[in-house]
Amino acid sequence: MRKTLAALVAVALVATGCGGKRVDPNAGGGAGGASCEAGEGRLTIATGNAGGVYYVVGGGLAQVISNNTKIRATSAETGASVQNVQQLVAGDYDIAFSLADTAADAVAGKDSFAGKPQKIKALSRIYPNYTQVVVRADSGINSIADMRGKRISTGSPKSGTELIANRLIQAAGLDPAKDVQAQRLDLNKTIDGMKDGTLDGLVWSGGLPTAQLTDLTTSMRERVKFLDITPLLEPLKKINPVYDAGSIPAATYKLAKDVPTIVVPNLLLVREDFPTANACAITKLLFDKRADLEKVHPAAKDILREKATATAPVELHPGAKQALT
Repeated sequence: MRKTLAALVAVALVATGCGGKRVDPNAGGGAGGASCEAGEGRLTIATGNAGGVYYVVGGGLAQVISNNTKIRATSAETGASVQNVQQLVAGDYDIAFSLADTAADAVAGKDSFAGKPQKIKALSRIYPNYTQVVVRADSGINSIADMRGKRISTGSPKSGTELIANRLIQAAGLDPAKDVQAQRLDLNKTIDGMKDGTLDGLVWSGGLPTAQLTDLTTSMRERVKFLDITPLLEPLKKINPVYDAGSIPAATYKLAKDVPTIVVPNLLLVREDFPTANACAITKLLFDKRADLEKVHPAAKDILREKATATAPVELHPGAKQALT
């Protein structure tokens, strides 16, 4: 069964940002229709780094949409949240995964979106991302403040990971541009750097488990360790209240004990003009076919209907509201 699902996801993970007939904004009920039946067309989902949870769940979602509607959906590898929102608004993608803090910045027009509020809506709140900070045991790093002068992967450029990494570093009293040797690397290159010793540590925001971190902890064992970053939670909450306390269960990566950390919800985003009927149909599929998504990645078990509408300050798309009421 897992081989079959993996094959389906591989088909869905077509790394292309556009092409083919796009979904007509007026198809399947348009912006004001009450239908919940998706129209015909094609759409592309912006996910994240290859192998990351966005990438895997996004591929599964594309397959679910293609199998259950008249829409042919594909998913694309990207740098993740910030890039996803920017290219969603530009029309390169039709649906985008994003961390809630990035999405909040986008609608407010601040930080990476300074002066340009983005016209986006949410289909749903989905599973949370866990901020996973891992360092080499011989690096001398026991807190974010200890990263001064160290070689730290802060994630892909324009990613939600990079946003959180920089905020953590600043909250610890450091300047990300001067005090840390920040390496803007995707996850695969980050893991390679940890293994070959060219990196001292990494920050990663992702679902549990993330395959590359499983690989890292399995191959390096006691030579790497996770940091408890919760002492920095309150400074981050002052920036954005979406940050919350969480815990990485020891069983996730076969650790000696649970690791306290900071969690951030994820949102599934669309443009304001996304067809209402398609928004309704896809939102319903998230929950009606959640079991299919769980088979692709266990993080999908935390896509919960009771939390779906908690997307503020990003407003729910009217079609999503229809699906969730």
